[in-house]
Amino acid sequence: MATHLITGAGSGIGAVLARRLLDRGDSLVLLARSEERAAELRATYAGAEVLVADLARPESVEPLALPASLDSVVHGAGVVELGPVAELSVDDWVSQLQVNLVAPATLTRVALPALRAARGTVVFVNSGAGLHAHPQWSAYAASKHGLRALADSLRGEEPSVRVTTIYPGRTATAMQEKVHAQEGKEYDASAWTRPETVADAILGVLDLPRDATISDVTVRPTV
Repeated sequence: MATHLITGAGSGIGAVLARRLLDRGDSLVLLARSEERAAELRATYAGAEVLVADLARPESVEPLALPASLDSVVHGAGVVELGPVAELSVDDWVSQLQVNLVAPATLTRVALPALRAARGTVVFVNSGAGLHAHPQWSAYAASKHGLRALADSLRGEEPSVRVTTIYPGRTATAMQEKVHAQEGKEYDASAWTRPETVADAILGVLDLPRDATISDVTVRPTV
């Protein structure tokens, strides 16, 4: 039975992935930002272990008691705040860098002994913004470009651990709905990639035979 540590299991891509892994009999370790959120996750994913750590405070992940062996760590949590460089506040920058970059780096470090023990896989759920930065997206894109650099460095440093970055384009999640509101656009979920499709891509990475690794996967809507 494989054991997976997942952030962002409360909604979107992370929720779909967590459900599919649990339903097929794998063990889950989930992160929740508060005790209240942890109670919700325990009720949703019966049998999963839920730990409390607020990714907005990356130092909160350091004391986590993780299993001795982890087959994967999937970094699915993220936050977004759009705006021009001329208007983004320090808080806008710091919050996105903390949650989207510093927290994954810290959690990966904490999980490395367990990942090495299992010769496991780290999956960073990045974004198309991690490849190209557009106007209004500077802070978010900077955090995701940094996440790409983290993955590339980790891949070279840890030869026993497989490292994959997933770059979803616009995906029909609550975050995408928020993005549309910030852009002042109408939101139509049917126009974008389903979170189930991205979760399928992640499952393919996790289930890949040990004779290969997939370093980067881009998933874009067909519309």
